[in-house]
Amino acid sequence: MEKLDACIRNHDREIEKMCNFHHQGFVDAITELLKVRADAEKLKVQVTDTNRRLQDAGKEVIAQTEEIIRCRVQQRNITTVVEKLQLCLPVLEMYSKLKEQMSVKRYYSALKTMEQLENLYLPRVSQYRFCQIMMENLPKLREEIKEISMSDLKDFLESIRKHSDRIGETAMKQAQQQKTFSTALQKQNNVNYGRNMHLGRNRILESKNEITLKRTFEDEDEHEEEVLTAQDLVDFSPVYRCLHIYSVLGDGEIFENYYRKQRRKQARLVLQPQSSMHETVEGYRRYFSQIVGFFVVEDHILHVTQGLVTRTYTDELWNMALSKIIAVLRTHSSYCSDPDLVLELKNLIVVFADTLQGYGFPVNRLFDLLFEIRDQYNETLLKKWSGLFRDIFEADNYSPIPVANEEEYRIVISKFPFQDPELDKQSFPKKLPMSQSVPQIYMQVKEFIYASLKFSESLHRSSTEIDDMLRKSTNLLLTRTLSSCLQNLIKKPHIGLTELVQIIINTTHLEQACKYLEDFISNITNISQLTVHTARLYGLSTFKDARHAAEGEIYTKLNQKIDEFIQIADYDWTMSESDGRASGYLMDLINFLRSTFQVFTHLPGKVAQTACMSACQHLSMSLMQMLLDSELKQISMGAIQQFNLDVIQCELFASSEPVPGFQGDTLQLAFIDLRQLLDLFMVWDWSTYLADYGQATSKYLRVNPSTALTLLEK
Repeated sequence: MEKLDACIRNHDREIEKMCNFHHQGFVDAITELLKVRADAEKLKVQVTDTNRRLQDAGKEVIAQTEEIIRCRVQQRNITTVVEKLQLCLPVLEMYSKLKEQMSVKRYYSALKTMEQLENLYLPRVSQYRFCQIMMENLPKLREEIKEISMSDLKDFLESIRKHSDRIGETAMKQAQQQKTFSTALQKQNNVNYGRNMHLGRNRILESKNEITLKRTFEDEDEHEEEVLTAQDLVDFSPVYRCLHIYSVLGDGEIFENYYRKQRRKQARLVLQPQSSMHETVEGYRRYFSQIVGFFVVEDHILHVTQGLVTRTYTDELWNMALSKIIAVLRTHSSYCSDPDLVLELKNLIVVFADTLQGYGFPVNRLFDLLFEIRDQYNETLLKKWSGLFRDIFEADNYSPIPVANEEEYRIVISKFPFQDPELDKQSFPKKLPMSQSVPQIYMQVKEFIYASLKFSESLHRSSTEIDDMLRKSTNLLLTRTLSSCLQNLIKKPHIGLTELVQIIINTTHLEQACKYLEDFISNITNISQLTVHTARLYGLSTFKDARHAAEGEIYTKLNQKIDEFIQIADYDWTMSESDGRASGYLMDLINFLRSTFQVFTHLPGKVAQTACMSACQHLSMSLMQMLLDSELKQISMGAIQQFNLDVIQCELFASSEPVPGFQGDTLQLAFIDLRQLLDLFMVWDWSTYLADYGQATSKYLRVNPSTALTLLEK
């Protein structure tokens, strides 16, 4: 502290020295300040007055300056707003355009506008709230567009589902018209009718022909109303819009899958037939029209869009449809019993196949199916003609056809190829050997050939194949239907010997007419019978079998008639002596045989001879059985004599040659067993019989010992 006090005292002395040193200057300064204070007061007053006056004068300037500042701020703000509006106006204009496009359903353009908004305009003004709202709305608008376009597509699919039959009907009509024109052109150029019009290598040429024909037709009918094509009936814009929209949105694959899935479903519905489809041709027509309409639409989509459907997809869909179509037709056509309906079905299938083949779909399997249906068609024809044949046979009088004059004769031979020079020499009136059923049967066979030909037309087969088909179907008619009708006719109980004889004559003439039927088929098909592969008609065997059956029936009926006469025989087996004349039943029987064999004069000689021999043998056997009947216990010699008189009448009948052509006593040999037996009993020559028995020169060689013993016991 002492040191500190000392230090303080030192500093105080230094300060005092310093003050003493500067005191005079300080006093001078204070004096100066006092002098300046008065001047400062004056200056202050002057400054204050000047400031006041300056403030008063600057108030207006300040106001104007503030106004200028405010105007410049406004001007800057306006400039800024204009600049921002110039950036925003295109956005707003594009958004307004987008709304307008949405309202008029220009969805594809709307998507393009959205794309421009997102990529070009909105990024420039992204800081504004309305832009954020727009950005949030754009995805919603896209979804709305997708939903609307999909709704339009669904409406389109529903529309073509409902109107596919009209589309198909139009396409089929046009295909049929083109085919008609092509056929006419072929005939003009001497091209064989029925050639396959749709072979791949000929398609380009045929297309040119069709175009030429179409132009010619349009030139000729230039004033007629233009016919709409199948594609003109459908508005495909919903498909295009939807495809473009989904493609732009990057969902093209989703759309393609959806479209194909829906069309497959529709294909299954189209291919589903009505349960009563087979009852009318309209049912088939509607079924085919729907299918054609479906594939016409798919073919159009294939060619006007890229990738929506592919050839592989349509081929797969067609193969699936074709299998279903064939199964449906095979099932439903089996119910058709009317040949006219089957023929109309065939024509529809041909038009159906030609139409789809024109669009590039393979249809060979359909033509293969037509061959199956052709067999069924032939079956229905055979059933129909079976009834026609039965009606003809029922209505026939089985008498030779009388012709009173040349005109009637010409009418008959115009229906049936009959030639007989001997008959031509006879004067009118005269009779043709066959009955009325022969020309009617011949005409019906020709009608059958025409009916069979109707099915063979337009099958894209050569004339040789058509000729072969006609001959095969005609052979079936002759060998199965007509043969069966003849067999049934022959077996009918009301058909007598006269009718059987006429049937044999009729079959002979029908057999001779078979060659004319072959010429008839050759003229239709322009195929010579000399061709190696040409089939022949089997009429020869058919009518031979019928004749043999009729001949057998003649033999049977003759024997039955003989049995009827034998049954009325009333012998008195105990009579003491004979009546001296033959029995009445036997004379009636012989008269019947004579008149019957006179009818046989028109039969071939062998038939009449066989019938006569068979009748005599059966008569001889029946008389023998009468003698040997187990119920007959006793016979008198008078009865033997009476029986001998009857046998003599039989021998006289046999020797009278009731049917010409027998050699020597061939017919009498039918009664040789009876004659030797009766001779043995009439002359009672038992010693000779016993002595010569077993020798070839025996007088009673044909007498069986057991037969002789039986009669001897009686």
